Amino acid sequence: MNQIPNDKEFFLFQQLIFQRLGIHLPVQKKALLSNRLWKRLQACQMERFEEYYRFIISPQGREELNKALELITTNETYFFREPKHFDYLRDELLPHCRRGETFRVWSAAASTGEEPYSIAMVLRDRCPTEWELLCSDVNATVIGHARTGIYPEMRTRSIPEGYLRRFCRKGIGPEAGNIRVVAELRERVDFFTLNLHQEYADIGQFDLIFLRNVLIYFENETKQKVLERIAGKLKPDGVLFVGHSESLHGITERFVPVRPAIYRRAK
Repeated sequence: MNQIPNDKEFFLFQQLIFQRLGIHLPVQKKALLSNRLWKRLQACQMERFEEYYRFIISPQGREELNKALELITTNETYFFREPKHFDYLRDELLPHCRRGETFRVWSAAASTGEEPYSIAMVLRDRCPTEWELLCSDVNATVIGHARTGIYPEMRTRSIPEGYLRRFCRKGIGPEAGNIRVVAELRERVDFFTLNLHQEYADIGQFDLIFLRNVLIYFENETKQKVLERIAGKLKPDGVLFVGHSESLHGITERFVPVRPAIYRRAK
């Protein structure tokens, strides 16, 4: 049975996660912390969370620290999540692309790749000009999985039938039961690791940024800093998608609402 960290141990991890990732883990998440990390304690032959904490902040524990942080940031995702965003991309944004200019999109919380490949399918199908898709996540392990483009068939049910036939291939032999996104799309998607909580290298400006189901993990001060950087990466009138449970009201004036969970950069 998983051991639950005591208040002192939880506070140590809470501070570490905030410092490294900008994520505030409320005390109600003790069980989540235990569920995510208990097997790592056992793998390191440790019985107490404080012992594990002391190890991962030491020079010898750097690799283990990365494993712990990746486990904390593993989140559920699926193809064409929040489909109205993809409808808006297809029907409202792409028809008005400036021909001769590259339409640039950034998926800023790419996870295991379902969101990026959903975007890529729509762009390949409907974008009337050249397009570029950059996709990042703080978790290097999920980015590695995203690059393969391989998923269980049962997780592809939300892909429109036409896109499924056109952009996915069924596995055979050892890969039976899986699908793989076609190479044509995989080669068009640029995956890389990036921590939104920290300063990052110049990646240019974008017509559209997906920042969905990320802000809910941040406190307001961190949200403001992240959104300030995001605003700087949007072109004038560029569009930002956030999760449907997220709102920018009262947090920043850098964006104006367009539709639920859809914003444009303010002038």
